Amino acid sequence: DKPDLPPSEGYTPEALADDVLALMDHVGFERAVVAAHDLGATVAQALARRAPDRVAALALFNPPYPGIGMRRFEPAAQAELWYQHLHAQPWADRLIGYELGTVDLYVRGMYEHWVGRHERLREAELEWIVQFYARPGAIRGSLAYYRARAGARLAEAAVEPAAWRVTQPTAVLWGEADPVMRVEWSDRLAEFFPNLLSLTTLPGVGHFVPFEAPVEATTAIRQAIRAAG
Repeated sequence: DKPDLPPSEGYTPEALADDVLALMDHVGFERAVVAAHDLGATVAQALARRAPDRVAALALFNPPYPGIGMRRFEPAAQAELWYQHLHAQPWADRLIGYELGTVDLYVRGMYEHWVGRHERLREAELEWIVQFYARPGAIRGSLAYYRARAGARLAEAAVEPAAWRVTQPTAVLWGEADPVMRVEWSDRLAEFFPNLLSLTTLPGVGHFVPFEAPVEATTAIRQAIRAAG
């Protein structure tokens, strides 16, 4: 519903994880294998740590995690992560969502820059995504996550593995051509995911692993399901 709540109340990974738990309760799922990409992977990790008995295993694609540390604040990385600072501005959703044309310009620019396998970026699907973000409240709701996270990233960068672990079996895919979630940042995954099933890096694949590499994504999900028994 994209509720108009303060970001710190309604859009943190923990708040969104609670939404997933409520959905699981509603449909009667006691445990689940969770597959998630990028920001969704932060929610999946919060869910796995918040309710470990409800998450049987995970398949994560280009996941942010504390092991990235201070590397995200280096100048070369920040040159690609500039949008996170824009999203934190209180007027950003009104600027980006001003009309269909501004939504199209912004969303299309992100997709075209972040995709590695451009042949996978089909026009009909991109138009649908733009129309989705043009719905009332969609940009505001999307940016609320970034606003909720704006003050947390620096503290998270200092977290040690002993204080933050996801213990469920976890399969990870990482696109080597992703300009925002860099593949070299995957080097500490085993410290924070002690039951790491696999880390598979994908040459030529950019940020959007699930639709750039659907066969590999499906394989990773099946691996997580097998590990969950």
